[in-house]
Formats: sequence, C-alpha cells, structure tokens
Amino acid sequence: MNILYPNIPKALIPINGEPFIAHQLRLLARQGVSDIILCVGNQSEPIVEYIGSGKTLGLNINYSYDGAKLRGTGGAVRRAAQSLRDPFAVLYGDSYLDTEFASILNAFYRSNKLALVTVFMNNNERIRSNILYQSGVVLDYNKEKPKTKMKHIDYGLSIFQPQALSVCPNLETFDLAEVFLALIKAKELAAYEVQDRFYEIGSPDGLAELVSHLANTSKKK
Repeated sequence: MNILYPNIPKALIPINGEPFIAHQLRLLARQGVSDIILCVGNQSEPIVEYIGSGKTLGLNINYSYDGAKLRGTGGAVRRAAQSLRDPFAVLYGDSYLDTEFASILNAFYRSNKLALVTVFMNNNERIRSNILYQSGVVLDYNKEKPKTKMKHIDYGLSIFQPQALSVCPNLETFDLAEVFLALIKAKELAAYEVQDRFYEIGSPDGLAELVSHLANTSKKK
C-alpha cells in the first residue's frame, strides 16, 4: 500500500494512462534486459494478473513471493536469487532510472568486486545524502544516521555476484543496507556515479516529476 493511492500497490499507480510498472518494464526492455524476477508480497495478485509472463512486453518474467512472512529487501532478493549462478541486477520497485545500464554493468565487471551500487550526487537536496565513496569504492553507507561528509545517495540500481548475499548467512529477514555494510567492511562494494537524475513515486512531488518526465519524453519520440 502507499499514501498516494492507499488501495493499490505502488506498481499499479496510474501514470499517464498506464500503471507505473508498465513504464518501468518497458524501460528495462529498451535497455536490453530480457529476464526479470519480480519480488512480490502483499497485494501481489493484481500485479501478476496485469503483467503475466511479460511476453507482450518482450520480456520473460517470473515471480518470487515473500509468503506470509515479510523478508525485507535483502531477504526478498536472496530468495529470488537462490537459483541464479550469474551476476544479477536489483532495481527498486518504486524507481524509474532513465540512464544507460550498459555502462553500469561494464563498471561492475571492471571492479572485480562482489557487488556494485550506483550513486548520485545529491548534496542533501532531495533526501539526506547517505553514501561516501571515493575512486569507485564505497567507504561508508548509513541511511539511519547520515554523516555530513556524505554527498551521494543510493541511486536505486545495484549489481551482485550471487555469493554476495551470503554475507548475511544466518538471517531470513534483513535489509539490503545490511548487505552493503558487510560488503563495505570486506572492501567488496564498488560504486558507479550516475549523472542522470532518478525519479521515484514514493511522494507526491516525485510522482508529479515522473508524470512530467514521461510526458516530455513521449513528445520527443
């Protein structure tokens, strides 16, 4: 549920005549993504009914269900990725990232790290900046108590080697932030700074900005 449309999941918030997730999935298809696992929990039925297999969008979509117990972002990702053997990307379900994914993937492979997080220079303008990074490596990350020297935020797209999630081996429910912190401690979290701004639908202002961006993008086509 969400504060803007309390009776429907965020993924189905209407934007310019279509649910948000339709815009998000088309963006992924344009970026060359073909296989997607959607992590779903409460209110998943209407999402699954709307998206189905993803064939109409040129995608192969499978679903990973949280079940009766919520697992947190980290637990949900680990559950979804348990059968994967190759690196995979994680994208937040309320983010629209209109940037070039290929450069991010190339940076991940060049880093030789277990994971890479995309960062954006924020300077506390939208939310409190929560990441400190230098020379392509994350040095500190703190969403709860950001430090004044932090200038960047988590952009919303990360890439992992499957074994990266084993840094939280004994937890069933955990946040991705815990994975990031463990990887930072092991010096295994790379960073890639994205120049294109992000869009999100978690606030009235964010939703309005995305509506405007998609409308302007559509006019240019």
